[in-house]
Amino acid sequence: MTVAFRPRPSVVRRDSGLYAYERALARRGLTPIAGVDEAGRGACAGPLVVAAVILRREIPGLADSKLLSPLVRERLYEEILPVAHVGMVIIPAGEIDAKGLHKSNVSGMRRAVAQLPCDPEYILTDGFPVPGLPAPSLAVWKGDQVAACVAAASIVAKVTRDRLMVSMDERFPQYGFAEHKGYVTPGHRLALETHGPCAEHRYSFVTVAREMGENEMGAGVA
Repeated sequence: MTVAFRPRPSVVRRDSGLYAYERALARRGLTPIAGVDEAGRGACAGPLVVAAVILRREIPGLADSKLLSPLVRERLYEEILPVAHVGMVIIPAGEIDAKGLHKSNVSGMRRAVAQLPCDPEYILTDGFPVPGLPAPSLAVWKGDQVAACVAAASIVAKVTRDRLMVSMDERFPQYGFAEHKGYVTPGHRLALETHGPCAEHRYSFVTVAREMGENEMGAGVA
């Protein structure tokens, strides 16, 4: 049974710096510490990428991937990999449709931790608790903004997914995946209206399902 360690507010404050959680846990002998985060949860096309990261040293400039420019994310990604243990899972659109987004996310987090080359003593997850992890864990609200290992996981997941979406754009250039990375934008909506969804779209998502329904209705009238 996974038992969550909940540090007292007097020990860990959200404004105590990005490494406060790791330092508080290390003082209790709970190392190594893994951070887990995902990229692509809100997209309607492309995979969900989940990363688990154990940092072996502190990295200057680390931050939530969503707050960084693409160039800075790429630089930090290259700095993280040599000094971290990484486990990663890429969940394709079809699996998300079959299992559901949240179940895919939770399963992906467990699988990413299982792929780490060493066993963590403690795990920090971004946003919500994940049952079935192999070590005590804590769900941290906006963890990618307050815990270094979670921020590192967010960068690894985001850069990996962005690269996959750029590669996908070469196969399906009509959708503009390299630009919007599978998220809903006016241009992406227009491409869906014009071409319909491709094999990399998540058919269970309302934006894609709506276009499928309208296309089928139009074909029936014709």
